[in-house]
Amino acid sequence: MDERLKDLLRVAREHYQRRDYDRAEPALRQALALHGELADVHDMLGVILHDRGDLVGARFHFANAARINPAYTEALMNLAVTHADLGDYEAAREVYRRIQSEHTGTTSDPFVRGKIANMHADLSQAYLDAGSPRDAIAELRRAVDLCPRFPDLQARLGNLYRDQGNHALAREHYTAAIEANPRYAPAHVLLGLTMLALGSPDQAVACFRSALSVDPDNKSAKMYLRLVEAQRNARAARKTSSSREGASTPT
Repeated sequence: MDERLKDLLRVAREHYQRRDYDRAEPALRQALALHGELADVHDMLGVILHDRGDLVGARFHFANAARINPAYTEALMNLAVTHADLGDYEAAREVYRRIQSEHTGTTSDPFVRGKIANMHADLSQAYLDAGSPRDAIAELRRAVDLCPRFPDLQARLGNLYRDQGNHALAREHYTAAIEANPRYAPAHVLLGLTMLALGSPDQAVACFRSALSVDPDNKSAKMYLRLVEAQRNARAARKTSSSREGASTPT
């Protein structure tokens, strides 16, 4: 590598790391003019263009980075996200498969596994926004399979099942979220709402109280607990009133 190229890369990386993209981009493009097969330069240019909203240009550079270095996990992840941002969900899914098939060793790394799981979750949201809940569930299941101890992913999958009317599976995933992190208050609240839908108000109350035990200021738990207890008190009052009326009726 000649000195001119080394100097350009040094300057470009310094500006890039400081997120001074306006200064990094010219140096990166000059570096590519001298040597076009630099995977990390293509990846950095892709990030810069994506940040500016030029998704087509970003995809071009991420694809080049992945072509030059097929094991470049970061570039592949960036390419998948950009495909999804462009609405090309099948292409995004194919890149996810490529990451998992070509990097079977690295997916044992919790950091890499977590990033891939979050990408599946992002794709799930994209499918949901596009009106395809089945595909959304499939992608979020892949995320949960990779990282079953991520309570937010478990809860999001529970939400998708709940929205489809499958309260039994929703309960399963909310419970898994709580097992992963007992202090994750949103899962306690969501499980409480599901128990209400399943006709178990006493268990719902227990869930809302559990949420308040870990997050005393949780407004949702407070509101739902008041509603359920008010309904129970109203039913008890009606029952008492009916009993008194029956006792006072002349025979």
